[in-house]
Amino acid sequence: MGEKALLIVLDSAGIGHAPDAADFGDEGADTFAHIYESVPGLSLPNLDSMGLALAREGAAGGDPPARPKMTYGWMAEESIGKDTTTGHWEIAGTVLEKAFATYDQFPDEMIAKLESATGVTFIGNYAQGGTVILEELGDEHVRTGKPILYTSADSVLQIAAHEDVISLERLYEICQAARECFDDIGRVIARPFLGTSGSYQRTPNRKDFSLTPPPNMLNDLQRQGVPVIGVGKISDIFAGSGIDRSYPTKSNAEGMAQMTALWDEIEVGLIFANLVDFDMLYGHRRDPEGYAKALKEFDDWLGGFLPKVGESDLLIITADHGNDPTWKGTDHTREQVPLLLKAKNFGRCLKGSNSFTKVAKIINDYFFG
Repeated sequence: MGEKALLIVLDSAGIGHAPDAADFGDEGADTFAHIYESVPGLSLPNLDSMGLALAREGAAGGDPPARPKMTYGWMAEESIGKDTTTGHWEIAGTVLEKAFATYDQFPDEMIAKLESATGVTFIGNYAQGGTVILEELGDEHVRTGKPILYTSADSVLQIAAHEDVISLERLYEICQAARECFDDIGRVIARPFLGTSGSYQRTPNRKDFSLTPPPNMLNDLQRQGVPVIGVGKISDIFAGSGIDRSYPTKSNAEGMAQMTALWDEIEVGLIFANLVDFDMLYGHRRDPEGYAKALKEFDDWLGGFLPKVGESDLLIITADHGNDPTWKGTDHTREQVPLLLKAKNFGRCLKGSNSFTKVAKIINDYFFG
């Protein structure tokens, strides 16, 4: 029986369009390749030491070496979707046969139900980027006190409010009420912000309200006495189900520091971490230079962390979808993702998997195989 495992999701770190990417308008998307093209000289030696370069080559159809020095592979998503919730749930063993609902604009009957449940009147109700919506409606919100309602290409209902106009506690109450209204939307997201006209900025106090997932690997671990610790937005993504302890973070740097501290602390259990800056700050905002800088910072941290992973431990690094910062629009991209392992059976190619559930199987085999 395994003792200690760390699963890190590099949010949106795709390695090339998935076989069905054309169905999503994403044929040709490749988050890592286009970052490398945009930032000449980018080097990620520690990720490559775990097989990232080989995984990228394999995902593109290349032949793996006969005797690799690391355990690596690549995965395509089986579920219909390219959002955070769908990707993480599949990583934990749940395949969604039906995609969450998406909207360009929420219909009148939904708005009526939402306003009745929350006791507020909204402004907005259209698809827009999170920073742009503040430029467009921030002043009206401050003037009227009405929260901003918007969505995106993902299955999300987002509610933005200035922290000096609507308190965080009240914003979270509104979002919780919205969550209870609809069971076809993947996430309701609270988007607090601060600042003044022309310089509004979102704060780190975002909070996600997800649907409760079907029973999965996390619940299996709990049931058999293996503690599960969430870092970042993991507990939000799984609505707290299967999570024993949660450590929300406000940045990749905080997430990396938290992983190090927890790894030094625990003797048994799974640490499941999401590093969201790649997606939230650089993918959606189409900033390949910022994305590259964040990858380099993670790679530097990884170089210091790898010696802490013992012979009997398990480290897995993967992603939940792509978000090519050079791609059209501001949406996620349907991509394959890396599967990088440091484990006792170090040194083999896992090749490609047609499902992210490969991760859940590896973790179950590690603890109970």
